[in-house]
Amino acid sequence: MELSKSIITVVKNAACKLTGPQRREFLAETTIELLDGSPNKAERIFGWGRETVKLGLKELTSGITCVDNYTARGNKKTEEKSSQLEQDIRELVEPFSQADPDFKRPFAYVKLTAKTLRQALIDEKGYCNEELPAERTFFDILNRLGYTLKRVEKTKPIKKFQKLMTFLKMSTKSIKNQMTIPNL
Repeated sequence: MELSKSIITVVKNAACKLTGPQRREFLAETTIELLDGSPNKAERIFGWGRETVKLGLKELTSGITCVDNYTARGNKKTEEKSSQLEQDIRELVEPFSQADPDFKRPFAYVKLTAKTLRQALIDEKGYCNEELPAERTFFDILNRLGYTLKRVEKTKPIKKFQKLMTFLKMSTKSIKNQMTIPNL
């Protein structure tokens, strides 16, 4: 059966609007009706993954729908891998944390750096250098735990306007003219 480009486009668009088991069922039914049940032809003509089409065909013939477990995929977060690490971080950070003074953000400010926190875990809690994540990861861990690192800035003196010196021989009018900012 020869398929026109308009039919191929319509079928591709319809498949894009579906997800999960409904999409696999649609792919399987389309493959059976238009392509004699060949997942290789479905891959070549429509650009669908032939493994997905095979799974859809098996689901359609058996009547059993496979359940996707997306939450089990990927790498787990560092604090999920080691719950003791989370507890140790909280013990070290809590004395140095303070709430947001405006109460606008849910985070507590911590006046530590990630480098000092990592070193404190090694020195005080007995962790090895290899079993701890990198410094940058500690920023993310602290944010997930409800802390945010706040850089401690040194106090800067407030600049005051220069006072007119009385011993200058310039008149105050000429000084005021020099001090005005031209309109840009």
